[in-house]
Amino acid sequence: MKLLITPGDPGGIGPEVTARALASVDVGDVEIVGDRAAVLPWLERVGVDVPVIEPAGDGPVEVRSIEHAVRACLAGEAGALVTGPIHKAKLAREGFAWPGHTDFLGHLTGIDRPVMAFVGGRVRVALATVHLPLSAVPAAVDIPTVEHTIRAAHRALVDQVGLASPVLAVCGLNPHAGDEGLLGREEIEVIGPAVEACRADGIDARGPMSAESAFLPDTGFDLIVAMYHDQGLVPLKALDFGRTVNWTLGLPIVRTSVDHGTAYDLVGTGRASPASMEAALAWARRLVGG
Repeated sequence: MKLLITPGDPGGIGPEVTARALASVDVGDVEIVGDRAAVLPWLERVGVDVPVIEPAGDGPVEVRSIEHAVRACLAGEAGALVTGPIHKAKLAREGFAWPGHTDFLGHLTGIDRPVMAFVGGRVRVALATVHLPLSAVPAAVDIPTVEHTIRAAHRALVDQVGLASPVLAVCGLNPHAGDEGLLGREEIEVIGPAVEACRADGIDARGPMSAESAFLPDTGFDLIVAMYHDQGLVPLKALDFGRTVNWTLGLPIVRTSVDHGTAYDLVGTGRASPASMEAALAWARRLVGG
């Protein structure tokens, strides 16, 4: 199936890392949707020839490109969407109403609560909460949210990755997973009941456990459910920085992405690494069986 790439912000490193990543892979099934003036010079520089579609219309080209690519995936014209970085603050100043890619993709596909997940070389992580101040996390970690995250992760591992019986580790919120209530009761009152509800439906979810135990090597877990952003991403990136992939769960389409931003300071310096885009392409191909 065809893979669609949206390079993201035309002024960032997305066009460069897209072209450089494509220089090392089979491009027969790839089509780029984005700003032709930003992308074509990079493709020519690395000697890659792939179709580049620039959707017509008003508004930032990176937004129009995402909309076009999602429509194509929903229509069955493409098997997966691979996205480059957008600049959320810049887009917000131009009227973009969503916090980022994940929420926008949920809007476009009619999904209320897509789940942000990441895949590294050795670790997969799904986040129960994402871009919140740390002080707001405890109130946001409720039973429906934790249960939804576990179920979305299990379903993606079965339906997209092809695992028959995935094993999920579910982190606690507090140090030592609350230490039986001494360090907090969220594990007893929220996370534990969510885990048990999922287990009652045959999902092999284990926890709540301390994050330091969940991220130990050779645990056999297929994915770790973290309660907040840094709990999941700090160990993931410490282990696999540069090759991690943003993977959206719960959508009716396959979507992977780079794990970095627009990096305006690296544009044209030759220091922007295509490794994350390469990994995002490889993971998308695996998920669609290519």
